Amino acid sequence: MDVLTVYSRANPKVLLIMAVVLTCMIAAVDWYTRPFISIGFLYLFPMMLISGIFKRWQIVAASIVCTFLQEFYSNLPLDTAIPRLVFSWIGFAGTGLFLFELLRNRRIVLAHLDEVESQVRQRREVEEQLQMLVESSPAAILTVGSSGGILLFNEAAQELFALEGETLRGKSIGDCIPALSKALESGQSRIYRTAVQCRGYRANGKPFLAGTWFSTYPAQSGGNRLAAIVVDLSEEFISREDLSLDYLLKNARILMSAVSHEIRNLAGAALVIHQNLSRVAALKGNQDFEALGTLIHGLEKLSAMELTTGTSDEDRNTVELALVLDELRVLTEMVCRDSDIELEWTATDQSRTVWADHYGLIQVFLNLLKNSRRALESVPERQIRIGTVHEERSVIIRFEDSGPGIPDPQVLFRPFQRDAEASGLGLYFSRALMKSFGGDLLFEPTEHGCAFSVSLQAS
Repeated sequence: MDVLTVYSRANPKVLLIMAVVLTCMIAAVDWYTRPFISIGFLYLFPMMLISGIFKRWQIVAASIVCTFLQEFYSNLPLDTAIPRLVFSWIGFAGTGLFLFELLRNRRIVLAHLDEVESQVRQRREVEEQLQMLVESSPAAILTVGSSGGILLFNEAAQELFALEGETLRGKSIGDCIPALSKALESGQSRIYRTAVQCRGYRANGKPFLAGTWFSTYPAQSGGNRLAAIVVDLSEEFISREDLSLDYLLKNARILMSAVSHEIRNLAGAALVIHQNLSRVAALKGNQDFEALGTLIHGLEKLSAMELTTGTSDEDRNTVELALVLDELRVLTEMVCRDSDIELEWTATDQSRTVWADHYGLIQVFLNLLKNSRRALESVPERQIRIGTVHEERSVIIRFEDSGPGIPDPQVLFRPFQRDAEASGLGLYFSRALMKSFGGDLLFEPTEHGCAFSVSLQAS
């Protein structure tokens, strides 16, 4: 530790006391030795002590005091007093101000050094955290040079793209994800920041569905580089397709049930008419009339194959009500924001689980929201209210809007309605889905607007 560091870190009160005591001692000795010798030059030492704690004008004032003390206790000719005073003051003041500036610059340098060290330390901590994040990430993270070779990668990328014992460094990104290679080539004149689902290839040549988030950035050596995060979406793709197939079959079953129901009604009416006409003697033995009877009996047998849409253990699971309500609120807020509708939300979850199918329940909510939005297009006051009623063995989610209402609620859940804007199957499908996992969808009469309640069984 040097002298400047000691000055900058010492206690100012201690330095001031030392300077005063030293000045008094020098003055006393100078007074005692006045007839023999002058030791006034020693006042440089207290000036050096106070230069680290005083301001500039205080240093100048102290140098004047030391100059007069030196002259007062000296036994020198008076005719040369003025030059001595001037040169002594210049020496004391110059020494104090020089050391003041030196210490001031030292403090600035030390403060800047502390700031640089702090920034370096923080940068090192951030780099360590980022490195740990990248290395421990389950997603493959890699950077690609302007020539298409892989520069840096984490362990997940090594496991995803390379065989055991091989390394990804220097391998062409086109062999792993061709779409990224094309993006890098076309990105030499522009910057990309986007996401894409594309085909990827493992080291053994097997393809997989890759979810990729990537961006390009300019390199110091020229050209653009690419940074990418890649995940394997194959299992999610299979699950999504299985789920889509399940709901396609379920909706087809519901639709066939509705069609069979309508065919059965028509076939029943036609059969009654055919039986009445069979009593007419002129039609006996008529081949066309007998063929018509055969057709009617065939339609009756076909309608007898109506598929059931009742509750099945395979169609329902336990679902967290909080998660369902969170997704419902997201859906509702999006619909209300896009259509300038006021939302009144009073639904609570109370940490309960219900019997339902998550995907089917979301479809029911979407259908109810779309119906409410369509109904509110023709009214000036647009409002949707959603709340919950918690009972001992069930939970009811209530949808209410300020629309014009429904003139004939008796035909709400019938398929193939004549006055429906679409196919008239929305509410029919929704109620069938609710019944498939033990719930129900009901219309609630209100004085103003329209209200539906979705009933779920508590698990």
